[in-house]
Amino acid sequence: MATKFTASQSVEIAVPEQPIPIQHYLRQPQRLVKTLVDNSRIQQLSEEVFRLKMRPLTFMSLSIQPTVDMRVWAESNGVIYLRSLGCEILGFEYINQRFALNLKGHLSPQEFSTGTRLQGKADLEVLVDFPPPFSFTPKPILEATGNGLLKSVLLSVKQRLLNQLLADYRYWVVLQTKDRGLDGDSSELPILNAE
Repeated sequence: MATKFTASQSVEIAVPEQPIPIQHYLRQPQRLVKTLVDNSRIQQLSEEVFRLKMRPLTFMSLSIQPTVDMRVWAESNGVIYLRSLGCEILGFEYINQRFALNLKGHLSPQEFSTGTRLQGKADLEVLVDFPPPFSFTPKPILEATGNGLLKSVLLSVKQRLLNQLLADYRYWVVLQTKDRGLDGDSSELPILNAE
């Protein structure tokens, strides 16, 4: 019999004002994916679909490493959506055939009198049919352990988002403004001193 685990995580980020509004940055989902997961664990399958190799997770004495295919897309209003399309547990065929992962989330820019804030939420649900001896473990213990594990996964993703997103946004703005020229500021012309 399948056991269901769930976790949710909300996030709110104050966005410092930049010359280019964050809505423009958010129209590039691949940048957001790279703020969520280390680049070495991402494979881009199409413009909106990414394969993410998660870090190994330990559940009781079981160690699993899910690979999740995720669609990440942006609406014209700057809202980004995430949806898992599929999941595979490598190296553990019994669990792989009895494992379902459903992740959905969004991140949207909201305008306030104090400035722009990004608000988002992610919901993660896992259904798994455990082999013996796990199937003999009392369901409340399995559920508490599994829910705690999912919560820690979402929390680490949230921490990475909080640490990486604004830094990447600032970097992107610098690249965009540099490409457009020097904005008429002659003090920044690269003049070599000929002394």
